[in-house]
Amino acid sequence: MALRRENFKMVGKLGVITLGMFAFGYALVPIYRAICEVTGINILALSEQTVPGAKVNLPANTQVDTSRLITVEFDVNTRGPWDFKPERRSMQVHPGALNTVMYEFKNIQNRTMAAQAIPSYAPSQSAAHFNKLECFCFTQYTLKPGEEKSWPVAFVIDPRLPKDVTTITLSYTFFEVGGRVPAAPAGSAALSAPKTEGAV
Repeated sequence: MALRRENFKMVGKLGVITLGMFAFGYALVPIYRAICEVTGINILALSEQTVPGAKVNLPANTQVDTSRLITVEFDVNTRGPWDFKPERRSMQVHPGALNTVMYEFKNIQNRTMAAQAIPSYAPSQSAAHFNKLECFCFTQYTLKPGEEKSWPVAFVIDPRLPKDVTTITLSYTFFEVGGRVPAAPAGSAALSAPKTEGAV
C-alpha cells in the first residue's frame, strides 16, 4: 500500500513537471515578443503587432547623409558585337543609401560567347568609396546567340567621399573572355583616365 502511494506521488510530480514545461514553452512566444519590443532587438516583433496595411515607422538609417546629393552617371563601352546599356543615364543619390540600377545586355552574334564586364570610375578617388553589393561584373557569363539579360547593380556610396566630389561616373567595358580587348575609343579620354577595378 505504501509503495502504491509513493507511485501515485511520483506520477503526480511528473504530471506537474510536464504541465509546467508545456506552459513555459507556450509562454515563450509572448515573452520573446515583449523582450524584442522593449530592447528593439528584432524589428519584426513591432511589425507583427500592427494592423495589416498600417504604416510602420521603422528606425531611420543613420548612415545616410541626407545633406548631400551625389550625381552618379552610368556609362558603357560597347566595343563588340552586342548591345549593352543602362536603364537610365544618371541618378542622384544620398551617400550611405542603397541604390539599384539595371543594365540590359543582348548578344547579337550568331554564336555563343563568354563575356565579362570591368568597371571603372571617374574621378579616380571615388573608386574607394563606391561600394557594389551586387554586380554582374563579379561573374563571367555565357550567352547564346540572340540571348538577352537584365542585370542589377546595387551600390552604396560611402559617406566619407570627399566633399568636393559631387559627380561620379561609373563606366563598364564589356569584353569577350578569351578574345582580344579592343582599344578604348577616343571619346573615353573624357573620363579622366578612371581607375579600373578588377573582377572579384
